[in-house]
Amino acid sequence: MSGTGVLTHAEMCTREGVRLRRGMNFRVRGGHSVLLMSTWPDAPYRDELSEDGAVLRYEGHDAPPSLRGGQDPKTLDQPLHTPGGRLTQNGLFFRAALAARSGEAPPERVRVYEKRRPGEWVGRGLFLLTDATQEHDGTRRVFVFRLEAVGEENDPPSAQE
Repeated sequence: MSGTGVLTHAEMCTREGVRLRRGMNFRVRGGHSVLLMSTWPDAPYRDELSEDGAVLRYEGHDAPPSLRGGQDPKTLDQPLHTPGGRLTQNGLFFRAALAARSGEAPPERVRVYEKRRPGEWVGRGLFLLTDATQEHDGTRRVFVFRLEAVGEENDPPSAQE
């Protein structure tokens, strides 16, 4: 899918059959997960794609406004659970990565899109979620996910099919 060219957000959502409203989307339609990434210098997260495109280091997401209490999200640990005890998107991906690492479950299939500029996205292809850790970035604890590319893939079915 990395050869699909530039997509708008609407085209990307049509391709996935779901409205992508956040960067981490665990098990959307079709049973796979979707990550939206950016490697821009001013991107809010420190995502890194290896030079050959084979390994993605994806940083988890910050606490939503409802959990910040007016604080800067970059000063708060990234949440594993909601206040009600449910897993956040970080938690869902983290649990899946640990299960894959331990051999309890196969690696999660993840389709990755990279933001090129405002309103423009490029499909980076299919990756497998193989590991995750929590790291201290000097201020707070963040989730770091390791994904490994598995090559090209046919376009996913559209929402109309």
